[in-house]
Amino acid sequence: MPSSEFTPAISAIARRAVLALFVATAALAAAGESAAANAPPPAEAFVQQNVEIGLGILNNHTASSEQKRDLFEHFILGLTDMKRIANFTLGQYRRTATPQEQDAFAAAFQSYAVAVYQSYFAKYAGQTLQVFGSQVRQPGDTIVQTHMIDPNDHSGQPPLEVDFRVLGDNGKYEVIDFSVAGVWLALEERDQFSAFLGQNNGSIPTLISHLKDLAKSYK
Repeated sequence: MPSSEFTPAISAIARRAVLALFVATAALAAAGESAAANAPPPAEAFVQQNVEIGLGILNNHTASSEQKRDLFEHFILGLTDMKRIANFTLGQYRRTATPQEQDAFAAAFQSYAVAVYQSYFAKYAGQTLQVFGSQVRQPGDTIVQTHMIDPNDHSGQPPLEVDFRVLGDNGKYEVIDFSVAGVWLALEERDQFSAFLGQNNGSIPTLISHLKDLAKSYK
C-alpha cells in the first residue's frame, strides 16, 4: 500500500485528470454545436449537392449525347415529384380529366419535362452553383436561392439567380419547381397549357399530342 504522504499528490493528479477530461468534453461539445450552427439548412444542402450532380452529368465530355440524356433523366426523376408537377400544370382542367387522361398526360409531361429541364441545365454547363440563402414558406416548403457562377464571365454583371422550391423534411426532399431570373417554370407551363386547352376545347388528348411533339423538338 502506498504511504499516506503520497495520498494528497495522487488526489491532486486525479483532480487534474478529471478537470482535463471535463475541459476536453466541453470543447468537443462546443465544436459540435459550432459545426451544427454553421452547417447549411438541409434543403440548401440538398439543392447544392444534387444540382452539382446534374451539372456534372452535362459536363461529362466522355459520355455520348444519348448516355447524357439517360443519366440526366434518371437524375431528374429522382430529384423531382413529376406526377405532382404534372397535376399542377393541368390547372383547372384536371378536375374534368378522366383518370386515364390524367395518367396519359403525366407520362407525356414527364418526357417533355425531362427534355425541358435538360435544355435549361445544359445552358449552364461549365458553370458552378452557389447557394446564397433560403426562405421557408411554411414548414417543409422552402425556396432555396442560388446563383449560377460563370467563370468566364468578366462583364461585372450580377450572376444569374436560379431558385428551387423544395418540399420535405427529415432528409427526404424533392424539387417541385424552379425559377430562372424570377420566372417559375411550372407556373409558366400551367399558364401555357391552360391557354392551349382553352383554344382546343379543353382536349387533354390534343395537349398530350402537343407535348410529345414539343419533347421531340428538344432532342
